[in-house]
Amino acid sequence: MLDYIKGEITELTPALVVIEIGGLGYLANISLNTYSALTQAKDCKLYVYEAIREDAHQLFGFIDQRERSMFLHLISVSGVGANTARMMLSSLSVYELEGIISTGNASALKTVKGIGSKTAERIIIDLKDKVKPGESPSEAPSLAFPASETAQEAIAALVMLGFNQPAAQKTVNKIVKDNPAETVEQIIKNALKLL
Repeated sequence: MLDYIKGEITELTPALVVIEIGGLGYLANISLNTYSALTQAKDCKLYVYEAIREDAHQLFGFIDQRERSMFLHLISVSGVGANTARMMLSSLSVYELEGIISTGNASALKTVKGIGSKTAERIIIDLKDKVKPGESPSEAPSLAFPASETAQEAIAALVMLGFNQPAAQKTVNKIVKDNPAETVEQIIKNALKLL
């Protein structure tokens, strides 16, 4: 099993990254939090999880081992797949998730798209003893883009996460209209709460 990949970033969107290593491009699905950490980087080291199914081989990349550990905890819960876990890590930071799970705050988990009452309760019951809250690092500054490019990136990320284009576009346009200075990450986080 792969532990990490290290190389040059050749493509980066809010939902995926391509890292070139020895002439090969590795495509990894990433969370919005990992995307934020990579926005100003040319090279990176990503901790990975390799999902091998009958119909697909997918890589999921994480900026640190703590994010990967949370992802592995989440997918160990019945009813939580890799894309749902990635959605959770895009909507909430690892530190927020640790706090929510350790305090048993099911209503906070239900704010994530695709997480209903039963799944939220199951996550808390299954992970409460495995997940301990940690200290949040200071937030790194986000890279800002011009409004139209920002909106386009946010829409593309939402479509890659499984939302349909018209709904994503309508939601992003509303968010950008109300808050034109928001970064791609902020727009996507707000959109995930509205969709």
